[in-house]
Amino acid sequence: MLKRKNSGILERIGQKIPDPVVIFAFLYIIVLIITAVFGGKTFTMETPDGTNVVYEIKNMLEFENTRWIFQNAILNNWLGYAGGIVGTVLIVMFGIGIAEESGLLKTLVKKGGNSISDKFLPFFLVFLGIMSNIATDAGYIILIPLAGLLYAGIGKNPLIGIAAAFAGVSAGFSANLIPATVVDVIIGTNAQAFAQSQNIPFVSYTGQELNPMTMHYYFMVASTVLLVVIGGIITIKWIKPKFEKSSFAIPEDINTGDFKVTDTEKKSLWWALGGFLLSLVFTALLAFGPLRNYIDETGKQVTPFLDNIILIITMIFFITGLFFGIACGKFKSTGDVVKSMSKQIGSMGYVIVLTFFCYNFLALLTYTNIGTYITYIGAQFLQAIGASNSPVLLISGFIIITAVVNLFVGGLSSKWMLLGPIFVPMLYSVNSSMTPDVVAAAYRIADSSTNIITPLMTYAGVVLMYIRKYKPEFTAGNLIGMMMPYSIVFLVSWTVMLMMFVLFGIPLGF
Repeated sequence: MLKRKNSGILERIGQKIPDPVVIFAFLYIIVLIITAVFGGKTFTMETPDGTNVVYEIKNMLEFENTRWIFQNAILNNWLGYAGGIVGTVLIVMFGIGIAEESGLLKTLVKKGGNSISDKFLPFFLVFLGIMSNIATDAGYIILIPLAGLLYAGIGKNPLIGIAAAFAGVSAGFSANLIPATVVDVIIGTNAQAFAQSQNIPFVSYTGQELNPMTMHYYFMVASTVLLVVIGGIITIKWIKPKFEKSSFAIPEDINTGDFKVTDTEKKSLWWALGGFLLSLVFTALLAFGPLRNYIDETGKQVTPFLDNIILIITMIFFITGLFFGIACGKFKSTGDVVKSMSKQIGSMGYVIVLTFFCYNFLALLTYTNIGTYITYIGAQFLQAIGASNSPVLLISGFIIITAVVNLFVGGLSSKWMLLGPIFVPMLYSVNSSMTPDVVAAAYRIADSSTNIITPLMTYAGVVLMYIRKYKPEFTAGNLIGMMMPYSIVFLVSWTVMLMMFVLFGIPLGF
């Protein structure tokens, strides 16, 4: 009864939350007002080398700052945000458009629905979500919509599949079975720099030298197992009972009345497999050829293959879908192929509107130093809780601060560059058990677990768009309510596991 009552409260609150576009527009205005009131206020943050840097909140009503708004709104703050993520999303939709319009995804959904028991689907989707992070953000724009299609194809509510996949992709962002992922590189190499800048030894709490690329590997493998089990159980025990009897719309391109794989589709799947293998060969030639890693003139390692992984994944989807579409007769001319890509791009109108407001707001936070001030307040709070004699309290305090900051400041690397230089040396100086790998692991837990309950997360609007394909009245508040159990249980259980590693002296990695 308690669960149903709490669920009802979340639903009622959710109905009151406006669309994310309205939220970002409103927050933008709020920040402008705050800068007008507190413009000129200064605060000091310590850098990794021990010097103090003075930050000033900028008054956006001053002419120079007002000009910045208009000069950067389109190219820099919107289209250029996060390295041009808007263009990246649109490009990936080319590949998805081919795969979906060719009928490949529909056939795979039917094939998977006939092969995998409904009991194991949630665990499978959470696992795929976690593993998809090898390809950075590909899981958001590939796996999550595919999970919805899978459940729709077998006559189940697509929101169940979307929730499980979203939990794996986003809340399980840092976990993986593969070492030296992009996240490992970002977190590890910077943690090493933060430690060395203040002469903090880059060793684990067991006294072993750390490799920045693999210092969390054992912990991440254990995390993958933990999150898959917990994510699957939450989906079965909470999400499925909540949504299995609720209404949803079936997309026109899925005919649930005919769920048998035809002979033509079986033959086309073999052609698709041939296209997939061909794309893998081409990918390998690129990885070991023009896109292989190299050292530039400054001595820095450049990773062209990883830097272009989204485009490569798009190519794989494109080639595989093209082979399937030609084999089954869906694509009879080049015009059919172009129409398939165009149709998918046409469904991205909401995302284009959303990202304009979202990215301009996030850019404003950075430019005005309001985002940095939020981090500063959190750091001051952690220093004031007096937990220097207890690693458990220090880990808990840092995770809480990071989780709260993550609700307001997006971007894994940007938050780590703000929090890491402060907390890596500070926490070690008050307790030698808080080595760089422990602090970095705590950051990864907090950053990942709360991604799915903040409307400021880059892909929150994208996921909402996928859900509205099946349930148009679904709101941002409904999304937060749906994902809240994953976030809370992941955060608590993951934190407990990290504490167990530290208290029992189990190495996090090698």
